Parts: sequence; structure tokens; C-alpha cells
Amino acid sequence: MSKMKLYSKRSLMVICLLVITLNVVKSETSKTFSISKNLTIFNSVLRELDLYYVDTLNYDKLMKTAVDNMLAELDPYTVFMPEEETSDLKFMTTGEYAGIGSLIMKTGDYVTISEPYEGMPAQKNDLRAGDEILEIDGVDVKNFSVSKVSEMLKGQPNTEIKIKLQRYGEKKPLVKVFKREKIQINPVSYSKVLENNIGYVMLSEFTDKSADELKLAVNEMVKQNQITSLIIDLRNNGGGLIDEAVKILGYFLPKGTEVVRTKGKNQQDERVYKTPSNPIFPDMKLAVITNRSSASASEILAGAIQDLDRGVIIGERTFGKGLVQNIRSIGYGGHLKVTTAKYYIPSGRCIQALDYSHRNEDGSVGRVPDSLTSVFTTLNGRKVRDGGGIVPDRITKDDRKLNIAYYIYSQNRYFDFATRYCATHASISKPSEFVLSDEDFNAFKDYLKEVNFNYTTQTEKYFQELKDVANFEGLDSIAKSEFEALKLKITPDISKNINDNKSEIEELLSLELIKRYYFQKGEIEYSLRSDKDLKAAIEILKDKDVYAQLLNIK
Repeated sequence: MSKMKLYSKRSLMVICLLVITLNVVKSETSKTFSISKNLTIFNSVLRELDLYYVDTLNYDKLMKTAVDNMLAELDPYTVFMPEEETSDLKFMTTGEYAGIGSLIMKTGDYVTISEPYEGMPAQKNDLRAGDEILEIDGVDVKNFSVSKVSEMLKGQPNTEIKIKLQRYGEKKPLVKVFKREKIQINPVSYSKVLENNIGYVMLSEFTDKSADELKLAVNEMVKQNQITSLIIDLRNNGGGLIDEAVKILGYFLPKGTEVVRTKGKNQQDERVYKTPSNPIFPDMKLAVITNRSSASASEILAGAIQDLDRGVIIGERTFGKGLVQNIRSIGYGGHLKVTTAKYYIPSGRCIQALDYSHRNEDGSVGRVPDSLTSVFTTLNGRKVRDGGGIVPDRITKDDRKLNIAYYIYSQNRYFDFATRYCATHASISKPSEFVLSDEDFNAFKDYLKEVNFNYTTQTEKYFQELKDVANFEGLDSIAKSEFEALKLKITPDISKNINDNKSEIEELLSLELIKRYYFQKGEIEYSLRSDKDLKAAIEILKDKDVYAQLLNIK
């Protein structure tokens, strides 16, 4: 090659690099100018409002609204957390806070104890579900919000709190004085040995102790009962720390197995997660139960088990949250939870829904047509798809309809009846044996009559909207008889509807009663008695041929 040709090629390369560099510089300059311009506009608007707006401005509220609306244009998980929500941030990652250990809710003018946690200060000092909170440390809390009362109940461990309560059936208020404690919610809500040496663990969240607590529960069942199969229940588990999901996967998979990777805009957001240790339970058969509220770290755990054919997934399609958030401090005690990457599980698919702006009412993934998804393969060659969430190997479906049982629940009628019931019943049968009597069911029906229970169905609401439109267009008189006939059909017959949906009403009422006497564990134990997903998981684990067939094990 001549020197002239070599020189030309080098010159061309230099020119190309120069053009690329100039384009990058131009792009960065344009971005910097755009940011500077918009910040200047925002500052100018705020300054003009401060000088000339007719009313007094609440600057903190105005700024929070502006930031929230800006972030609303992005994904649902990038949010601003002001200083007062710092304690919530700690609770999300550790499951810890200091307080009395109880759930609360608003009922009328006051906030009410809805669910004290067993073994925690509220329960140990005889605070009961249904107790209205009148005062905290001498402060009348009438018309206070739930968040305000929650803030007052929390505090430093070992600090004293004085609570005045009104209890159903008591004429005078009760006063309770005790100390706040460090509250640690165990992420393993329940564990039990079932038939055929099958263990069961309900994992409610992925905090920094989830893996250790799960290992402790499973080891205990192995030691005491020699279990050979395990069911991990991830229903309603909204996720949490990805490292905890990876550690749990490490209990069942070979060391160094890639289980998830993240990809983002910046290099520091790209990471490969591998199992960190030799497996403790390498040969244990696995079944994982999911539903549409199983999200994030739950989907990583279920998805990796499915992609690596390590176990069977049973239940509903999962939520479809495949976005990674990091917490960034932004000054003055505030934090920004910002989406920085996406999750990809072992088959290479992303568990994020293709479109997170169009979902079911609860936020979970709707039906995604196959034409909009891509096919991937598991370790054993089974076909799986992306498009959002994990589709179980054995899909179950909740066929229950939106009926009177839901409307009773939404008006807190099970809760209120249980409060009355507990005032006159010192005990009930244990969860494994409890059966709601006909006498108690009839008493509940009488209670609904006493409080004049009524409800308006969604169908009735849409019917009224239809009538209003027909009236606006002058069609109401033409279809008058049809409208009247339809109204008769869709207006609820409460007595009939109660009898038609007796089994579901009995179940929800029984759960509320069980919770009053046996707390959260009792509620779970009772609900598992008729759990269709659990029964499906047990049957699959008992039948080695079905288990092998589902996982394509030759």
C-alpha cells in the first residue's frame, strides 16, 4: 500500500472521529441548554407567582405538586419522597419501624385499630380491632387523617405513649399507657408442613431478612419433618430487594448460576446477578404460587425458577414490573426513587409489561396478544414469552364475580359485626376446626337489616348514566317501558343476594372473626383450608410424572 493511500485512510478516520465527537458535543450542549432554559422558566413562574398572585402561596405544597406531575409523565415507580416519608423508606427496605405494631383505618370521625400484630405492643397491651383512638398523648385526634395518626403512634423505641380509646360495649373510654418498641415484620408470614412431606412457606415481602427467614423456616421443616418438596407462596408479594431474591434462588440452584441481569442507560446500572453460594436444598422439588399482585423481586424469583426449569409456577399471571429503582438523596431530607434499569431473567426475556400506562384497574398486566410478544426458551427447551409478567405453567383462575359479598366488605360490615361479636364471645374454635354456625350467619343477616345495609351496583351506575344520556337525546320516553323493566331486573334484592352468595359471605365473615382471636397466622391457616391454588400445587408435587412433564424433564 502506498504512503498516499495510507495517509488518505488515516485522514478519513480522523475526520469521521471528529464528526462523531462534534455531534456528541452538540447533543450534550443542546441537552444542557434545554435543561437550563426550562429551569429558568420554572424559577421565573414561581417568582412571578410569589410577587403577584392574589392569595398566599403554600410553597412546599406547590413544589410537591409540580414535581409529582412532572414524574407522572414517566413510569409509575419514579416518585418523589419528601422528608416526612423517610420512615416509610426504611420500612420498605428493612421491614422495621418503631411504634405500637398495629394497622389502623379511618371510620367516621376517628381512626380505628383495624389489626394489631400478635406479640407486639398494641396486642400485648390489649388494644383490640375496633377500638377508636380518641387521644394520643393528650391530643384529641378527632378528624385526624390516618397518616397523621400513624405519625403520632410512631416514635423512638422505649418512649412512652398514652392512648385513650373507645371500645364497643364500654361506657367509659379506656386509657392505655405503654412503651413503643422496635417493630420487625417477619417476611415469612406463615410456614407449615403439609401432606406427603411437602413444606409450605408464605413469603410476604423481600426485605433485608427475607432470605434468612425463609432458610430458617425451611431448615426447620427439613429437620423436624424431613420434607422433600416445598411450596413458596408469593401471592400479593409486591417485591423489594433484588439481592434477597438472588440469595433465595441460591438455596436451590448451583453456585454461580446467572438468575437476573439489569440493563440501563448508564454502565453502573448494568449488572449480572449470580447465585452466591452452594445450594442448601439442591434436590428439593419446588412449586411457586403467584397472582396478579406478585411483582418485582417476586417475578425475578418465579421467573428464574421457571426459566431454569427448577420448579413449577402455579396461579395467575404476575404483575409485570420489570423496572429497577434506586433511591437518590436530593437534599433537605427528600429522596427520589428513580427507575434506572430493566430486569432480564435467564431466558433473556424482560418481565416488564410492554406498556405500563395501560393496565388492569389494580395495575397488573392485561391480556397481551402473542403477536406483540417474543418467544424465548427455558433450559429444557420449553417456550416462554415476554410481554409482561410470568405466565404460570399451571394457570388457575378466580371465577368469583363482583357480588354482594364485596359490597358488604367495602362498607366494613364484616369488621363492625366482628367487633360486636367479640364483645359477647370470649373465644371461638381454632382455625383448623372453625365453622360458622347458622345461628351466627343469621345474626349477621339481622345486623345488616339493623344498619339498613344497601348498595348500588356498578351496573346501576352505568344504567343511570345511560338514562341521563337518553334523556339528553330525547329517547327516554320512547324506551320508557324497556328502561323500567331493566331497572327492575338490575336493582339488588338484598335478601335473595345474601342467600345466593352465602358461601362467599361466610368465608369473608369467618376470616374477620378468626383474625380477631388468632391474628394474622390464624387468618392464613383458615384461608388455606379451601385454597384452590394450594391444592393444585400439592397435587403436582405428589405426582412425579406430572411434575416432570410440566418441566420437560426427560
